[in-house]
Amino acid sequence: MDAHRDDLPDDLEALRAALLAERTRHAEAADRAVQVEAQLAVAKAKASDDQALIARQQLQIQKLTRQLYGQRSERAMRLADQMELTFEEFESSATADEVAAEAAVAKAANVAGFTRKRPARQPFPDHLPRERVVEPGPSACQCCGSHRLRKLGEDVTETLEIIPRQWKVIQHVREKFTCRDCEKISQAPAPFHVIARGWAGANLLAMILFEKFGQHQPLNRQAERYALEGVPISLSTMADAVGSSCVALDPVLRLVEAHVMAAERLHGDDTTVPVLAKGKTDTGRCWVYVRDDKPFGGTSPPAAMFYYSRDRKGEHPRTHLAGYAGLFQADAFDGYRQLYLPDRSPGPILEAGCWVHARRPFFVMADLEENARRQAAGKKAIPFSPIAIEIVRRIDALFEIERPINGKSAEERRAVRQKLSKPLVDELQLYMREQRAKLSRGHDLAKAIDYILKRWPAFTLFLDDGRVCLSNNAAERALRGIALGRKSWMFCGSDRGGQRAAAMYSLIITAKMNDIDPQAWLADLLARIATHPAHRLDELLPWSWTPKASTLAATAA
Repeated sequence: MDAHRDDLPDDLEALRAALLAERTRHAEAADRAVQVEAQLAVAKAKASDDQALIARQQLQIQKLTRQLYGQRSERAMRLADQMELTFEEFESSATADEVAAEAAVAKAANVAGFTRKRPARQPFPDHLPRERVVEPGPSACQCCGSHRLRKLGEDVTETLEIIPRQWKVIQHVREKFTCRDCEKISQAPAPFHVIARGWAGANLLAMILFEKFGQHQPLNRQAERYALEGVPISLSTMADAVGSSCVALDPVLRLVEAHVMAAERLHGDDTTVPVLAKGKTDTGRCWVYVRDDKPFGGTSPPAAMFYYSRDRKGEHPRTHLAGYAGLFQADAFDGYRQLYLPDRSPGPILEAGCWVHARRPFFVMADLEENARRQAAGKKAIPFSPIAIEIVRRIDALFEIERPINGKSAEERRAVRQKLSKPLVDELQLYMREQRAKLSRGHDLAKAIDYILKRWPAFTLFLDDGRVCLSNNAAERALRGIALGRKSWMFCGSDRGGQRAAAMYSLIITAKMNDIDPQAWLADLLARIATHPAHRLDELLPWSWTPKASTLAATAA
């Protein structure tokens, strides 16, 4: 330390010069550090942008691949959902890094900034109301100060905004009048309310129903949210509203049921529904029957009907389809077997097999990617089978033929299938019989082959009837919401609760299938159903529904 002191000059001016030089070196070092930091921030922003771009392109490729070639595997839909979540994260991170880079570049000199290239934003829909906020223009020229200004035009920047949910109390006032002659009191009749004492309006009831059954938000969570907004509603009061609304909507539900059961062809499926029991939860079932005539060019509107049961006994589908006769596409559940008896009343039901169900066990034994992942994770690999790969390839060829004829008439579909699909099906049957003879009875591959060969008439019905589809995806799509909701509501509180849920699923899914906003439709339905003529209730069904102006205004607000 003394040596450093000896190195210092004794002259005051020399000391000042040395101090100034040291400050300059520190400033230059600080500038270099700021520049390096800015450059690193810009590089990080570019890397994040590249990740987001790659994720976006991968997601687009996946969607286009599914659109052109259909699902490549049983996990394709889950893969697309996961890719969307990954893209969301990368996109958010890229934007955050861009903002950080802009802040770092603002502090540095001679460092080029970075701006992400974003796709062109679509204009806002025309039906949204516009509110003009005119910024005050200059009163004098910003160049010379002259006041002789003339409007040349205007630039409009549109910003999408939302009005927070507003609560209000509507007071229905009924004035009383007394007669001077007979002293009787006259008064207008009380307005109709779906629930007793009319504490909730139609829009509020529709919101509660849709949030509970359409968005899978239990009533207790809704009550917490409403309380935070300054409107405390007790759980029992909301539950009472749900029960009253379901009763009021039952006539429309019966019309949807009649429409579904009048179909030429139905899709059927079921899924598990946990139901609260004493000290445990039982496994109930939610059954769905879907009418969708679009694949064979039908003009009838699509619809779905749900039912609930405590167990999975075959008596339930027999009860649901007691009055139905026609085509039925479903899996090979034993409970359906009596539906296919030839002497059944009121008529026979023709079984149509689902090739997606049939392909699934083969795909498990042919999934090379899944096996590689399992081995990398140290798990036991699934037995690999070249026979399974060949069967999957042949079944996929049938789906390739189906895609161009989707939506064509039944006659056109049958003609194409007879020409292109039938030879492939005959070759597939011959191949499976040859391979089955080489396998033992207990082999997994033998079981998968027997699943198809024992039901060969059901799986080949599509060759002779153009109305039949190769898959049961329509029913599986209808049940998708229940599968997602199980993680939210965990279980049904009782059998009655399961029945109410099935009824509301029927109405909400049917509205979605017809591209109708379920909440807006339910609100209008609850407001009009009591005064609407009973013989014209079909006008309120989703495919015939015309919303009133008041409903549109309430939805826009």
